[in-house]
Amino acid sequence: MDRRAFLSTLWGLALAEALPGQNSAPRFASNPFTLGVASGDPSSGGVVLWTRLMGDGLKAPVSVRWVVASDEKCTKIVKRGTAAASPDLAHSVHVEVNGLAPDRPYWYRFTAGNEESPIARTRTAPNRSIDHLNFAFASCQHFENGWFTAYDHMVQEDLDLIVFLGDYIYENGPGGPGRIRQHTGPEIMTLSDYRNRHALYKSDPLLQKAHAHAPWIVTWDDHEVDNDYARDHHEHGMPRDQFMERRSSAYQAYYEHMPLRIGAKPQGSAMQMYRRISYGDFATFHVLDTRQFRDPQPCGGSGTKPSCDESRDVKRTMLGEAQTRWLLDGLDKSPAKWNILANQVIFAPADFRVGPDIGFSMDKWSGYEASRNTVMSFLADRKIRNPVVITGDVHSNWAFDLRRNWQDAKSDPLGVEFVGTSISSGGDGMDARPDTPLQMAENPHLRFFNAQRGYVKCSIGAKQWRTDYRVLPYVTRPGAPVTTRASFVVEDGARKVERA
Repeated sequence: MDRRAFLSTLWGLALAEALPGQNSAPRFASNPFTLGVASGDPSSGGVVLWTRLMGDGLKAPVSVRWVVASDEKCTKIVKRGTAAASPDLAHSVHVEVNGLAPDRPYWYRFTAGNEESPIARTRTAPNRSIDHLNFAFASCQHFENGWFTAYDHMVQEDLDLIVFLGDYIYENGPGGPGRIRQHTGPEIMTLSDYRNRHALYKSDPLLQKAHAHAPWIVTWDDHEVDNDYARDHHEHGMPRDQFMERRSSAYQAYYEHMPLRIGAKPQGSAMQMYRRISYGDFATFHVLDTRQFRDPQPCGGSGTKPSCDESRDVKRTMLGEAQTRWLLDGLDKSPAKWNILANQVIFAPADFRVGPDIGFSMDKWSGYEASRNTVMSFLADRKIRNPVVITGDVHSNWAFDLRRNWQDAKSDPLGVEFVGTSISSGGDGMDARPDTPLQMAENPHLRFFNAQRGYVKCSIGAKQWRTDYRVLPYVTRPGAPVTTRASFVVEDGARKVERA
C-alpha cells in the first residue's frame, strides 16, 4: 500500500471512530443509491468518487464500502475502502482515491449494507506527454424546460471527461402550465430546500448516465444560489445577512451533490471552487468562479446597456484579487500546450443591441472591463500558449476570436472563446434568430451563432483543436436526434477560429 492510500485508510478509520452510532450493516427498505454515482477532478494518480444515500428514516451515520477495479464488471479490484456517510452532509460520500495508474479507465461501485450502487466508469489523467484529449462541455439544465436528451447522445461519444460550466439546478418555484416537468415547492431558500432540488435533478436517469460515463469537472454559475447574484448582493435586495445564510445553504448542498475534493467543503458562506486540473503537459483546465468574488453588476444592474463609468472602473473586479493572481500566475507557469479557461459568462466583448448604439450585458465580463483587460493584456504580454475560453450561461452557441480590438477584424488575435448552449434551458430553441445576420455584422470577431439545445464536443490534438457544436431539434419531448451544426478548428499557435 502506498503512502497516500495508507493515509486515506487511516483517515477513513478515524472518521468512522469519530461518528458514534455508525451503522456498518444497515437495512434499507429499498436501494439507497437512487441518485446514482459520479466521479470528478481526475489526477494522474486518482479521482474523486461520489454518491449520496437516500431513504426514509435515514438519520444515523452509515458505513459505505467502495471498490475501484480495472475491469467493467468490477471483479479485478485494485483499491477498496470504507467511508462514512454522515447526516451532517446529507449522507453524501466523497472518496479521494489515490495510487491509481495514470491515463487509463477504471470502474467503481459503492455498497451499503446489502445494497449495491450501479457500476460506473471513470478515467485518470496522464502524468506524461500525450497527443490527444476528448471532452464535452455543457451547462444550464432547467428541469422544467425540457428533457436532458443531450446526455443520451453525449455518452455515445468517446470522451475522457465532461466539463459542466454552471446552472446545474435552478432555484425558482414551479412554472406555469405547459412545463415539461415541475419543480416541487416554492423558490428554494433553506438547506433542506436546496438538498431536495439537487436530489430532484439528480434523479434524472440521463444525467445519472452521463455521470457514470466519465469523470466530471464542475463549476457553478448563479442559479445554484439565485439568479444574477454577485458576491453578497441579492438580485432583488434581500438583506445581506439573510442572503448570506441562503448562500451558505446553497454552497453546502452543492458540495454534498458534486464529485468535489474534501478541500472544497464549504466554510460557512465561503467555498473553494477555483482550481487547476492538469492533463500532463498537454492541457490544463483553469476552473474559474465568476460569482463568489465579483462586484455587483454596474450601470444600474444586470441587463443590456452602454458601457458606463462604473463598468470601466479599474477597482471593480470579476474574480477578486486572490483569484486573479492565481489565474495569471498559473497561466504564466503553465507547461501546457493548451490552456483552457473553464468560465461561466461570456468573456469576449459582444454588442447585444442591433443598431447604432452599443449594448453590453452587464452580467458578463463586459460589465467588468478592467478585469477582462487585465487578462487580455496578460495573454498578449506573456504570450500564453493556446488560450481557449469555454463558456456557458447564455443558452446559445457562439464562437469568438479574442482580439486586442474586438471591432477590428485585422486586430491581433490573442485567443479564442467557444460558448456552449444549454442542455434544456430555454426550451426547444431555434437555429437562428431574426436579427442574427445583423448581430454577426456588428461583431466582426463573432464567427458563429446558433440557439438550439445541445452540448459542445472538443477533440484536441498535438497540432489542432477541433470544436463540434452538437445540437438537438427539440427537448420538449424525448428522443431527439443529434447532429453537428458546425465545426471549427484552432491551429496550434494560431489563436484564432477557422471553419473545419
